[in-house]
Amino acid sequence: QGHLVESGGGLVQPGGSLTLSCVAAGFTFSGAAFQWFRQAPGKEREHVATIYSTHTLTDYSDSAKGRFTISRDNRKETVYLQMTNLKPEDPAVYYCHRMNYETWGQGTQVTVAS
Repeated sequence: QGHLVESGGGLVQPGGSLTLSCVAAGFTFSGAAFQWFRQAPGKEREHVATIYSTHTLTDYSDSAKGRFTISRDNRKETVYLQMTNLKPEDPAVYYCHRMNYETWGQGTQVTVAS
């Protein structure tokens, strides 16, 4: 099923921006759909964004719409999540997921604090 490795998390001030990356390996990247999820302490893992194999087809949670952008680079076999205007409710571990497979990355921590 391959594997996924996230990076790019860190500490950012409210209103700031971060871009997460998810590098894939071990399967045909171009035909796969990918998702970003996040999980905050004490909360269930929640969907953030989806990108399908056609680059233009994407889907976002209500909390992500207008602030986050999911994209992919098939040559680099990488999925991105650009996050802007980060809010106090956004801190979590962010996970990359290969849609329809039990393939998850290890997660990357995003912290929003002054």
